Amino acid sequence: MSGTALVLASGSPRRQELLQQLGVQFSVHPADIDETRYSGEAPRDYVQRMALEKASAVASASQYAATAVLGADTSVVLDDEVLGKPTDHFDALGILARLSGRSHCVLTGVCLLNGSESHSEVVETKVEFMQLSRELCEAYLATDEPWDKAGAYGIQGLAGAFVKSIEGSYSNVVGLPLSETWQLLIGQGIATALELA
Repeated sequence: MSGTALVLASGSPRRQELLQQLGVQFSVHPADIDETRYSGEAPRDYVQRMALEKASAVASASQYAATAVLGADTSVVLDDEVLGKPTDHFDALGILARLSGRSHCVLTGVCLLNGSESHSEVVETKVEFMQLSRELCEAYLATDEPWDKAGAYGIQGLAGAFVKSIEGSYSNVVGLPLSETWQLLIGQGIATALELA
């Protein structure tokens, strides 16, 4: 398989698994950046900026100067508020209580840097949760699943049972929208398992 080399600027095992689904050869170099949201920054602008900053931080390393770098950032958004990863048990419980019985948006910014070229997408998925009892939330929080995930849940795991409906990309909620990412990659000549004539 030939094509431009790729670096994933993320340590997320879920993003790595999704990228592997596309048959892409890549290495992993997590970006170490300040992920603080600016005051008044719109959620879409925030995830797009984070994806760009993650990719840029890795691309600036000398060993990756001639390599394409993929950055991504996923946020759960409710009432225009970005719900990040839970800080502790009570924070996670509060997040799940807010998501209970309601619809929320999952936004992922994806940015592909290839030399001086930058290509990005923001993908939105609408997710509706069933009503969650306190007991159900406590049982879920007793697992290892919620702690490293935006919105305190992983749709690909046990919390998939909480989802009444989903409108848009499922893989976006997991952390990397496959269709849009694939199109960015092939547009830059990066080899995948599916090649266009």
